[in-house]
Amino acid sequence: MIHIIAFYLFAVMTVASGAITILSRNPVHSVLWLILAFFNAAGLMVLTGAEFIAALLVIVYVGAVAVLFLFVVMMLDIDFAELRAGFVRYFPFGALVAIVLLAEIVLGIGAYRAGNLELGTPDGTAATAAGLSNIEAIGGLLYSRYLFLFEAAGVILLVAMIGAIVLTHRQRNDTRGQKISKQNQRRPQDATVNVKPEIGKGVSL
Repeated sequence: MIHIIAFYLFAVMTVASGAITILSRNPVHSVLWLILAFFNAAGLMVLTGAEFIAALLVIVYVGAVAVLFLFVVMMLDIDFAELRAGFVRYFPFGALVAIVLLAEIVLGIGAYRAGNLELGTPDGTAATAAGLSNIEAIGGLLYSRYLFLFEAAGVILLVAMIGAIVLTHRQRNDTRGQKISKQNQRRPQDATVNVKPEIGKGVSL
């Protein structure tokens, strides 16, 4: 009984959060509702026994992607009037894409119900061993059968991160930075001199 209540609670909150994410006018509020939708989706994954997917939703999507969206929206000076104008301009194309996607979904559901799809039957070779959790089984596969592919994915992500740093790094040529060489070349006569002006005479420059 508790599982049914938890499922409906997580499902309703996920759908409601997703709808408010789309309908909210404030981008910051949209990102916060998106984070709530991710948390409830993670709860659904836990109920189905996919603890690893739930951890990925919380760590990757909430901890990285959604927080990145939140910082970008809050820190950038976004002209929302211009965004709304662009929405009106590209509305026909977006509506066309939405109609095509809806037609594909209806066609896929119809083909599935028609029974024309030949789905594979599990032979039991990929079944999880008794006593192992979902995370332990995935970890065993990643570090045994798919070790080289897992390491290759890590190298690709590392190269992408280094490339992003190199592309976005810019040498500053303004005077706001500290110039060590200029400070070392300064002569004593260029330094600041403390003077004691007499009362009423001011300071001579």
